[in-house]
Amino acid sequence: MSLDSLNTLTIKGARGLLDTKKISALDLTRACLRRIEEVDQKIKACLLVCESAALEEARQADKRLAAGEKGPLLGIPYLAKDILLTKGLNTTAASKILEDYIAPYDATVIEKLKAAGAILLGKTNLDEFAHGASTENSAYGPTKNPWDLSRVPGGSSGGSAAAVASDLCLFALGTDTGGSIRQPASFCNLVGLKPSYGRVSRFGLMAMTSSTDVIGPLTKTVADAALVLEVIAGDDDLDATTLKNSVENYSELLEGDMKGLKIGWPKEYFTKDLDKNILALMLSAKEELIKQGAEIIEISLPNTPYTVPVYYIITPSEISSNLARFDGVGWGLNHGQAEDLQSFYKQNRGQGFGPEVKRRIMLGTYALSAGYFEAYYKKALAVRTLIINDFAAAFKQVDLILTPTTPHPAFKLGEQVDDPLAMYLEDIYVTGASLSGLPALSLPAGFINKLPIGLQLIGPKLSEILVMRVANNLEKINNYYKLKANL
Repeated sequence: MSLDSLNTLTIKGARGLLDTKKISALDLTRACLRRIEEVDQKIKACLLVCESAALEEARQADKRLAAGEKGPLLGIPYLAKDILLTKGLNTTAASKILEDYIAPYDATVIEKLKAAGAILLGKTNLDEFAHGASTENSAYGPTKNPWDLSRVPGGSSGGSAAAVASDLCLFALGTDTGGSIRQPASFCNLVGLKPSYGRVSRFGLMAMTSSTDVIGPLTKTVADAALVLEVIAGDDDLDATTLKNSVENYSELLEGDMKGLKIGWPKEYFTKDLDKNILALMLSAKEELIKQGAEIIEISLPNTPYTVPVYYIITPSEISSNLARFDGVGWGLNHGQAEDLQSFYKQNRGQGFGPEVKRRIMLGTYALSAGYFEAYYKKALAVRTLIINDFAAAFKQVDLILTPTTPHPAFKLGEQVDDPLAMYLEDIYVTGASLSGLPALSLPAGFINKLPIGLQLIGPKLSEILVMRVANNLEKINNYYKLKANL
């Protein structure tokens, strides 16, 4: 393999070459930086590229490798969604209100990756403060889908997804609040893993919806997702919501057959409205699972129709609270003098926040206001409990649940930008797992009109290894990850 194409490697493939000294971390990093320079002007996945710092980190990784040190991500270049704090670097959340903000410390996941010897190449684009499903809400312009530059890469982790799909890096970090890792993974032919809520520390993540936010990897393969999760998962004293459970050796537990496994086929996800091409791909996956010894059982998740409405009451409500700090006094854009404090706030927030952020703040503030709190927010919490109970009941019958990830392949840039409701409905298959705090993974399932589409596997809390094991078995059959976007 030529040095120029090292960026096309999987983490697992690069790991073997690094450990046998056939390539260096510096070679790998330079290949990724060259690729960023060559193609990122087309896709606009990166908001920040840290070339000199990345090269220095690569040199340090090579010293550790030369000393005989081993590690799953030692010497592996990656990109991080620009909503994760990175010490000494701009962290904008793709918002004008944080255009000049320099993070004073690293998020826990960044700190863990740094300790593991992974090499941070830079920061990726996103929907502003992660509010969106297309990466068109970024204050710095949209990211484009590498498979078709006229289409969106998904969101809100669209920059991370486009970067991995374009081989700008070997993996990227995204965040998933209601599908923001899984949906772009589906649109870009990637593996996107949303771990269980609390499996990965949120410390240093700019909060969107604190009760559903999860950090996870976007990777080329399931094995790569396992390697990243091993490093970033675990308890954290700085995040009270992290789980105390020990971290499994995910990559060593991937292999295993599916004989006797019971997989749920929820009838509410497979209605007559489901695109016939997506249904065909799902039926193909279903047959493969049966061939490998799994049993497919039809189940019911009766409150599925309410997942999107519930999500879009709870999420704006928490956004209204979490973004209140960005007022130009303690945080964010400061446009200077104003006649009074109220005018000062309006001036800074009015110019600093984009339209979708303002929309969600207003929706959330309304839902939390006196006279409406009980009718909207409190009712949404009650229905959320019913959704959680639906999944709990289903997992008494089955081990995993199989669903589509998205209702269609990537849509055109600008196609839904003026239709917030259509954009919110993009989350129809992914919000249930988020509201319930469950691990879920999107796996490439095939192509429709040359555009990628994914399937979703949902498991009980902390069943990441089972979810990845089934995905790994399916991946071996189709090898869709070997197909590359033609840039």
